[in-house]
Order: sequence, then C-alpha cells, then structure tokens
Amino acid sequence: MATFLYRIGRWAFRRRRLVGGLWLGVLLLAVAAAALAPAGEEEDLSMPGTESQKAFDLLDERFPESNSQGAEARLVFRAPDGQRVTAQRNRAAVEDTLGSLDGSDQVASASDPYEAGAVSEDGTIAYSTVTYAVDAVDLTEPTKSALESAANQARDAGLTVEIGGSALDSEEEPGGTTEIIGVAVAAVVLILALGSLVAAGLSLLTAVVGVAIAFGLVSALAVPLGLTSTVAILALMLGLAVGIDYALFITSRFRDECARGSDPQEAAGRAVGTAGSAVVFAGATVFIALVGLGVVGIPELTKMGLGGAGAVALAVLVALTLVPALFGFFGRRVLSRAVRRAGRPGGEHAHQAPTVTAGRDGLGTRWARFVLRRPGAVLLTAVLGLGAVALPALSLELGLPGDESKSVETTQRRAYDLLSEGFGPGFNGPLTVVVDTSGSKDARTATDLVVKTVRGVDGVASVGDPVLSRTKDTAVLTAVPRTAPNSGETKDLVQAIRDAVAGVEAGTGTTVLVTGTTALNIDISEAMSDALVPYLTVVIGLAFLLLTVVFRSLLVPVKAALGFLLSVGAAFGVLVAVFQWGWAADLLGIEQTGPVMSLMPILIIGIVFGLAMDYEVFLLTRMREAYVHGASPGEAVVTGFRHSGRVVAAAAIIMISVFGGFVGMSSPTIQTMGVGLAAAVAFDAFVVRMAIAPAVLALLGDRAWWLPRILNRVLPNVDIEGEALSRRAPAPATGPGAAVPQFPAGRH
Repeated sequence: MATFLYRIGRWAFRRRRLVGGLWLGVLLLAVAAAALAPAGEEEDLSMPGTESQKAFDLLDERFPESNSQGAEARLVFRAPDGQRVTAQRNRAAVEDTLGSLDGSDQVASASDPYEAGAVSEDGTIAYSTVTYAVDAVDLTEPTKSALESAANQARDAGLTVEIGGSALDSEEEPGGTTEIIGVAVAAVVLILALGSLVAAGLSLLTAVVGVAIAFGLVSALAVPLGLTSTVAILALMLGLAVGIDYALFITSRFRDECARGSDPQEAAGRAVGTAGSAVVFAGATVFIALVGLGVVGIPELTKMGLGGAGAVALAVLVALTLVPALFGFFGRRVLSRAVRRAGRPGGEHAHQAPTVTAGRDGLGTRWARFVLRRPGAVLLTAVLGLGAVALPALSLELGLPGDESKSVETTQRRAYDLLSEGFGPGFNGPLTVVVDTSGSKDARTATDLVVKTVRGVDGVASVGDPVLSRTKDTAVLTAVPRTAPNSGETKDLVQAIRDAVAGVEAGTGTTVLVTGTTALNIDISEAMSDALVPYLTVVIGLAFLLLTVVFRSLLVPVKAALGFLLSVGAAFGVLVAVFQWGWAADLLGIEQTGPVMSLMPILIIGIVFGLAMDYEVFLLTRMREAYVHGASPGEAVVTGFRHSGRVVAAAAIIMISVFGGFVGMSSPTIQTMGVGLAAAVAFDAFVVRMAIAPAVLALLGDRAWWLPRILNRVLPNVDIEGEALSRRAPAPATGPGAAVPQFPAGRH
C-alpha cells in the first residue's frame, strides 16, 4: 500500500494543475447540482417490523381516505384569568378561528372542542385537533401561514393560543454562529501546531473542498434518496472534522520529510505513502462502521450512516490527491518560517536538518518519558478516572425527543405544557389501538371486549369510542396514559396493554396492535437497546482484526479495543449526566432534560470507533516504525510521541472544536451528537491514546509487538509504516544533529 500511495503522491505533485482543476470541476458541479435540485423533505422516523409500524401500515390500508402518519396540529386555547373558555365570547372566538381554516385543500378536518369534549374540567383550556391530508414535509407555506394567522386571530380576541403537533416542524439549517466559532478555533489550532499560515490554510482549504462536495451531493440527492437535513448536517460535521485531521497528518509528515532533506516532490510522495496509508486505514474504519449502521434496520439511521461514510470517503480522496497537489503549488512555503530560514543557501544550517537536542525536548517527548517512568500509576489513574466518568451510563435511558424537549420559547413546547396542565401529562402521548376484526366471527363483540380490556389496564386514564373503517373490518380507539410520553411508566403501560389484549386475540380471532407516536418511539428505543451489544461486538471484533493486520501484534489490538470501550463508556456517562440529569445543561444551552435520544449510542459507537482508530494508527505507526528499525520499546514510545504527539493533540482539539460547534443548534439530535462526539474524542485522544496506550506499552515491553509465527505468515503485510519505501529509495540526508534518531539494525 505504501508504495502505491507513494506513486499517487508524486503523481499528484507533478500533475498539480490537472488534479487541482479536476477537484475544482467536481466542486462546481456539486454546488450547481445542489442549487438546481429541489429542497429535501423530512421523513417520519420508522422501524419496519415493529408492532407499531405494522399498525401504521394497516391503518393506511384500511383507512385509505386518511393518512395515519399525516401532519397534525393542536390549537390549544386558554381563557383569560378568571374566565372560562366556554363563555359565549370566548367560544365565538374559538369557532371563528377554526372557521378561518376552512377552504384549504390540505386541511382534512378541524375538530370542534365543544362537541368533542376537548375542554378541561375547570373550563379554562380547550383544544382543537387539525388534521391534514399530507405529511408534515408536504405542507405548503400558505397552509402553515393560515394556521399561524388563525392563532393570531384568537389572540387578538384575548385568548392565549399555542400550536403543538408536527405541522410547524422545520428542518435544522447548518451554518450558525457556533459552527463558525468551531471552525475558527480549528484554524487557530492549526496555525499554532504548524507554525505556518500557508500550512494551516492548506488543511482548511482541502477540508472545505471535501465538505462542500459532500454537502452538495447530499443536497442534490435529497429528494431521490429521501435524505433529511440531519444527514446533511452529519456529513458536514464529519467531513469537516476528518478532512482537517487527514490533511493535517499528511501535511505534518510532508514537513518532516522536507526538514530531513528530501526535495518537495519526494517529500510529497513519502508523506502520502506513510501518513497517507494511515489515512486510508483510518478512513476505512470510519466508513465500515458507518455503513454498518444499516444492519440495525432503521432507514433514517442507514441514511445517516451512508451520508457520513460518503463524506469520510471524500475526505480521504482529497487528502491523498489534492493535498499533495497543493504541496506542488506552495512548495517549501508549507514549512514554518524558522525551518525555511535554516534551509537557505549559506545559512547556519543550510546542509543539515533542524537539530532537536535533549534540552529542547517537546512536551510530547517529556510526557512520554514521564509515563515510561511511572506506567503503573498513570494507567491506574486513567482507568479509574474514565471509570468514574462512565458510571452515570449505568442509568442510561433511551427515548426520542418530542415537543417536551423543545425550548420554552417555542409555541410547540408551550402547547405541550398547556395540554399537560389541562388534561394530564399523558394527553400529549396518546396510544392508538388498532383492532383487525377481519378474522373474527363477531367483530362488534370483539371490539367491545378490547375496549373493556384496555380500560381495565392500570395506568390508562381514558379510552375513546372506537372508530370503524368503511368495510367494518378494522376499529381504532385512542387510549390516554396517565403519565408523560417519555416516562418509564408509559413504556411499561404499552407492554401491559399488549400483554392484556393477547388473551382477547386468542379468544376472538382478532389482531390487536398498539401504535401511535409514543408507542413507535418506545419500539424504536427498545430495538436500539437490543442492537447495541451486537453492534458493539461487531465493531470491537473488526477493530481487533484490522489492528492485528496493521500492527502485526495481538496485544496492541486488545489494548486498543479495551481503550475504545472506556472512551465510549465515558462519553455515554457524559450524555446521561448532561441530557438526563441536567448537569451543565444551562451552560450548553440545553433547556429540557429527558432520555438520551435512542439513535445516539449506536451512532456514536460507529463514528467514535473510526475516529479512535485514527489516533491509534497515527500515534502507534511511528512507534512501530521505530521499533522495527531497532529501537527499544521505550525508545519507540518516545519516538512516536516526538513525531506524532503534538499532531494528534492538535487533531483532537480540532475535532472537539468542530463537534462542539454543533451543540449550539436547536435540534436535540444534533445537540446530543455534538456533546457525545466531542466528549468521546476528548477521552479517547487525551486519556486512552496518550496515557493508557503508552503506559500499557511500557509495561508490556517487547511482548506488545509479539505475533505468532503462523499468523505472521498468514496475515497480509499492508506496510502502513512505509517500510517498503525505505528499501525503495535511499533515506533522506540527515545531519549529525538531525531530529530522526538512529537505531540499531532493524527487526525482521
């Protein structure tokens, strides 16, 4: 692999105008395609195969005139203080408001709260359910404007009016202030790490090119593939983070090779052949983990995985081709000013590489030597620390955000609170019970028995009268829980109802299904919980196999996998502490606590797995490179930190900044993703890879790099450290004080 990528790097350097022109053309085409494509649409979250989804499908079949998952709005009215909503004046205002909705071809019906009994016991709050003939994503702006105008009409009459439901849901748009701050922090870190505006700008430029192409493609394919705004934001988030990191790693290696005396073209080839090999491997792990999300069976999660994987693949291609092409344009200007000055003809160090003396050891070298002196203490402290942070994960609860998770400044949240006050917390999460009587001899008796059974379940506040389909073979009834939609009691209630009606099904020949948004969310959350351990097992197994091939060792992959588990566990602990318990929630702009979004654990595992392998590969590749060339295990650790420690630290800070920049968005999904990924990267990079990894390697010594002979013969040699390049061409010239240490004869 190293030799092949070496050729690509040299070719891209020589053909820089061709490579740059091709990427510019692809960028323009992607932007044009996105600009001309129709806007994408949000889709309802679904889980094929679950009971709730089967019920929705049955409703669409038996009630073709309605849309079981169509848009819905709840106009919630509250009378002025000291008045009742049933007073003649207030009633007239409510009826006039609902009458103003007539005439829209998208409005299917608007219930009369006085005829439907939708008035609270104290008479202060009433609501009307407005159903639409289309999904929320298909509602036109005039239809939404008419709904808001109707609410304003009632407000003018003195009533308090709020709008709940899905009708006013909108897509989250990227490009806010917090994301810009994240990119700005990344730029500052790049400048400090590389000491060159040109090198920092090069890394940012290539990352932006890759992200712009990925974002353009997602936008262009949004309608034909059903991609949502969340897919686009994930592609933007991952593309920026890994794009900057991959360019940073290759740029850093290019600067090292130039400092060792290689001419720019040779340095570009060697940078792509060595650091580029690590980029390919790291990108492949992220890609595989994200594509693997499709096995869970949730279409939205599959699309998010594919969108993110596509952005990562583009970042790898850009890093391997456009980055060395830009080296050709900028040449030695990528180096810091001090290094360029030292390399000028006639300069003090004109004919030797920059010297790094023992007295000028960098922070990475000093840290590595500290860990080597006290490996046991460092390992114990790091493991106990991560274990303590991970403890809250034992209380992890999964759910899906609803109106209750929105900001109190939104009308949806205020409508939720009014309905809870007037009708009880369970009113915001009604359950729909679908009775298929096509196999029953007496449909009416069977339906009555189901109603009686559901009413007798503890925790059910009320059960509405059944509504029959035109063919009389299906009945639908609504059961209102006593508890809030995201509470554990409601989850238990759904299972209790399903258990209770099982006897009715056996005795009457009916099929009874419990569905509704609340039940669907519960089913999805349970499916996520069930899939978590198998998916984690697959990811850990994959990590072990790939790292065994790369590092030709058994103990290094074991250490890497256990470290990955620690960092993920700590990240889950942070999610529970912030989103369930509310720790630092105000600081992060999170206004409502509740269960962690059910998609997050698996999504974070998939993404963090690949990112963790990034740091493992980039740090340990230099260690193994030194070890196979004769360095002792301790010297190899120091060498790895000397060359890669600062770069890995900078890459982690950049990634944390990019992910943290998305915490300021209003979408609970994006907020949770931003906090979880930023925390996971911080723990994995600074604790697992920079403390636990060198401590374990110090304790293991030569055993860390041991591989049974039979595996050594069977496993393919991917040569990620570029050993073949050392045999292919003479090593760059180095002076007596060169930064590259000289080791005894290599190990074979």
